[in-house]
Amino acid sequence: MRIPAAVTALLLLTSACAGGSPERPASTGTGAVPSKAGTAPTPAATGPEPTSCPNGGQLIPAVEYPAVHADPVHVPAATVGGRTVPAVTIPGVDIPGGRIPAQCVDIRPAPGGCLSAVHIPATGIPAVTIPAVEIPGVDAGGARTPPVRSEAVTSAAVSTHAVGVDEVCQFKPSREGEYVASAYRASAYRASVYRASAYRGSAYRPRACNPAGECVPAVRVPPVRVPPVRIEPVRVPPARLEAYRAGRGQVFRGEGSIAYSIEADVLFDFGRAAVKPAAATELERIAASIERDVPPGAAVRIDGHTDAKGDPAANRRLSEQRARAVLDWLATKGGIARSRLKATGYGETRPAAPNATASGADDPAGRAKNRRVVISAEKR
Repeated sequence: MRIPAAVTALLLLTSACAGGSPERPASTGTGAVPSKAGTAPTPAATGPEPTSCPNGGQLIPAVEYPAVHADPVHVPAATVGGRTVPAVTIPGVDIPGGRIPAQCVDIRPAPGGCLSAVHIPATGIPAVTIPAVEIPGVDAGGARTPPVRSEAVTSAAVSTHAVGVDEVCQFKPSREGEYVASAYRASAYRASVYRASAYRGSAYRPRACNPAGECVPAVRVPPVRVPPVRIEPVRVPPARLEAYRAGRGQVFRGEGSIAYSIEADVLFDFGRAAVKPAAATELERIAASIERDVPPGAAVRIDGHTDAKGDPAANRRLSEQRARAVLDWLATKGGIARSRLKATGYGETRPAAPNATASGADDPAGRAKNRRVVISAEKR
């Protein structure tokens, strides 16, 4: 079945978030919540370390910690009372340095009238251990001194869970003049992570002499210190979509985005995919806003959607034809470089609302929300 003309098209221009799936079910944000999954002591490398983040996500810088080295201590042989105390080498310490890789705060693309979901990944710092050290004792030729030992010291691993905030949406108006309340997304905060320093004290064996005045010299193994490591906290501030009253060409601003609501009959005649001449005024205003409010060169997506009435294949074809028609208009009459534009038809596969009521009856209001064209711009 072909799409009726009297529908609402949501035209979204997002200047700070990347375009993903342009439509998703609304969610009531519950604020920052820990991820269900635990966190390993250090993030697992799943690909190249990021140097920038998509969708306007925040880059969490890498943290490097230095290697620690202590030289071995050589104790020379000595002769006491005619007996030889053999030489010994007390091992040194080599603890490799490390790097906590850079990460991205994931900003999930959201449709118009929604605030993006936010995900701050887990992170952690591995444990470090300074091994024990022992200076052997001496019992030879009347010179005696017990062994001296400095025990191993460990600074435990520390970690923090991932933190997320759900997508939050305003309800989509079904008629002109309807009041749409504001929406608020809480901040997301991942606390700092701190691994304390580790310190192994020095070990000292004093000089030992026999009654004849023959001595084994003193031996000292210097202390070893591993410095502390800190990963700074990460915070994504709260965001709000202001209340507005729906209308033809209604514009509202939100989290780095500009959204336009326009009835589809302004764009197309019933069952047609040709842009109506009467749509020029609204499309010119949208094209001007893209040039003014979207970063130069940023990609612009035009996505077509339908309800679930009729043949799915026909719905997909019509949705793509309409998306391409808007693309052609923006390229030929809107002054936007065609290389920036991409059209996709999703048909009925990505509904914004149920097509039927809970009892299974047809829901014309819900289907009307699903028949739409979405224009979105993403920041590279």
